[in-house]
Amino acid sequence: MVERVPVRRTDRMKVIGLAGWSGAGKTTLLSRVIPDLLGRGLRVSVIKHAHHEFDVDVPGKDSWVHRQSGATEVLVSSTRRWALMHELRGANEPRLPELLAKMAPVDLVVVEGFKREPLNKIEVHRAANGKPLLFPNDPRVVGIASDVAVETALPVVHLDDIEEVAALMLRSAIPVDDVLATASAEN
Repeated sequence: MVERVPVRRTDRMKVIGLAGWSGAGKTTLLSRVIPDLLGRGLRVSVIKHAHHEFDVDVPGKDSWVHRQSGATEVLVSSTRRWALMHELRGANEPRLPELLAKMAPVDLVVVEGFKREPLNKIEVHRAANGKPLLFPNDPRVVGIASDVAVETALPVVHLDDIEEVAALMLRSAIPVDDVLATASAEN
């Protein structure tokens, strides 16, 4: 039996969200921002919400067979990485605070999705997407990364200005404990 050791949080661990319509380029932007953040000496992790059924396991492999057989959790480990797959088996999808509590301490956790959760978010907006801006209806949007000018009092940076996007994310991130406390107060 594997003993679960409680994760110690660092005072520096912060969280920022990326929000935007599908096709706005959140993942592409994040793939460009992460190297900038790493270059600043930060450790970064990502939590991504999927809106549909997904599988990180390969059908036919031993770990897939174990899950298909009914195991609640399957942990796969190698000299390069480890991954824990947890089947909900009908249980409710975990909320963001529960997932944050499972993360190893880092300097910044970027959350893509979970738009209803209590955390600051940078809106990613691409004009060609043809979708309306989210910030007028979401008080948790604290800045915008866009390929067009946006009329707002919020800070706006261009999608291609990766250093400024990273700086906006760092300025807007909040301590993970604040997210956990806000979620507890809302329940």
